[in-house]
Amino acid sequence: MTKADDAYVLLAEMIEVGRLSPGDFHTESGLVEELGIGRTPLREAVQRLDRDRLVRIRPGRGIEIPTNSVEDQLRRLEVRRAVEPLAVALACERATPGELAAVGVLADELVEINGLEAYVAAVRDTHRLLCEAAHNEYLSDTMTPLQGLSRKFWLAHVLDPEAEVGAGKELHLALLRHMVARDAEAAATASIRLNDYLVEFALGVATRKARVGRRAAAAY
Repeated sequence: MTKADDAYVLLAEMIEVGRLSPGDFHTESGLVEELGIGRTPLREAVQRLDRDRLVRIRPGRGIEIPTNSVEDQLRRLEVRRAVEPLAVALACERATPGELAAVGVLADELVEINGLEAYVAAVRDTHRLLCEAAHNEYLSDTMTPLQGLSRKFWLAHVLDPEAEVGAGKELHLALLRHMVARDAEAAATASIRLNDYLVEFALGVATRKARVGRRAAAAY
């Protein structure tokens, strides 16, 4: 990977886990100093992040970390519901033996994972391995930012990490194991079930927000 690629991955993960908070503004010079990244690779990474909707470049104001609403998440999930079964089918067809072996290793590791941080890292690896095994760079370019923003939304709204990790882990394990077996139909079904879970999670967030809004209005 290039230095710009490294900068992109670092910044994307910082945005995903909330180290760069929604609504905040940053400057190029401030990020260069904070992260120890060269100005040119940082600028290239920020331009790519802007294209992927992970940041917004605001001339005269700086680099904005966008908010991540329920509506945004549901629109992303509409796209993921269409493209991820395709990626899964391609991966089952095109994955090399080495790529499938890596998927199998990840599945074995995921069985033992219970903590939130380790689980998110495993989900990130699942998405990366899926994109690589599909062997279609256009599909990967579409999916990578959608997956990152979806993880960001999920992380920002988890109330019961143990329960959510348990639910998500079983769904991801099913996907990984069907990929190892090259069972495209079952893997695509597992992908849809994951999407269903994420939609239900987002709708639950919307319900909580509505309740908070009603309580605030009543108190007023």
